[in-house]
Amino acid sequence: MPWLSAAIETDCASAEALADALMEAGALSASIEDAAAGTADEKPQFGEPGSVTTPGWDRSRVVALLAEEADVAALIGKAAAAAGLAQVPAYSLDTVEEQDWVRLTQAQFEPIRVSERLWIVPSWHEAPDPEAIVLVLDPGMAFGTGSHPTTRLCLEWIERSVKADDSLLDYGCGSGILAIAAARLGAGQVEGVDIDPQAIVAARDNAERNCVDIRFYDASQPVSGTFDVVVANILANPLRALAPALAGFVRPGGQLALSGILAEQADELIACYAPWIELAVADSRDGWVCLSGRRTG
Repeated sequence: MPWLSAAIETDCASAEALADALMEAGALSASIEDAAAGTADEKPQFGEPGSVTTPGWDRSRVVALLAEEADVAALIGKAAAAAGLAQVPAYSLDTVEEQDWVRLTQAQFEPIRVSERLWIVPSWHEAPDPEAIVLVLDPGMAFGTGSHPTTRLCLEWIERSVKADDSLLDYGCGSGILAIAAARLGAGQVEGVDIDPQAIVAARDNAERNCVDIRFYDASQPVSGTFDVVVANILANPLRALAPALAGFVRPGGQLALSGILAEQADELIACYAPWIELAVADSRDGWVCLSGRRTG
């Protein structure tokens, strides 16, 4: 069964209200994207709650998925009125044909080469290099497929820095990819913590799939002891709040690596952790940085 896709260009101040109104009027889904996407004027939006002061883009495109039999003009007119628009906006209409959505989604995820010896490979692909260390990982609800710059930065840091039999804590483990990589690279005791129960389930499943023994548990449970290596790929705000705890999980002489940090947030995070660990920018990519340092004592 085909569907209809209606695309409406509007200013950023009206986009969210229009998307909500389209859903109320009967759209099956509504999304907001940069109207300049794919052009030289495209503006990436990075940040976290409270850090983005200018919402959306100068011109936004609201895309609504509608049933084939929908009265498109009436539905958009109703939504425009509910959103407080002075007039019904112009729109373009396309047909979305029925497809094998599972196969289409899988086609978007190819094996990712992290380094000379480390690959991330979805389960439906063959490993491109049979001699490599392969992390079998499918995209899911938990963050961490290896495609995001912050995950790549942490994986590269782990490969450079973690030694055989090091103990490691992955705080905010998501899919478990960093902990699994550390275990596959020879780390000893490896643990992962997250606040999301779904992430814990996903991480345990991924560890079993990769044949590694890792303890994943909810952040409400206390972390016992200290570790040779602590990694946390979260966001700047929680990293700031967790500074005393994360630093305290690192044994004297151990290492801490933090990511999920925009380049302009680096100095603030370095200052925040300075009472315990002297951090520096270990690497950067696409506007994100990885900070690392060794605890003295």
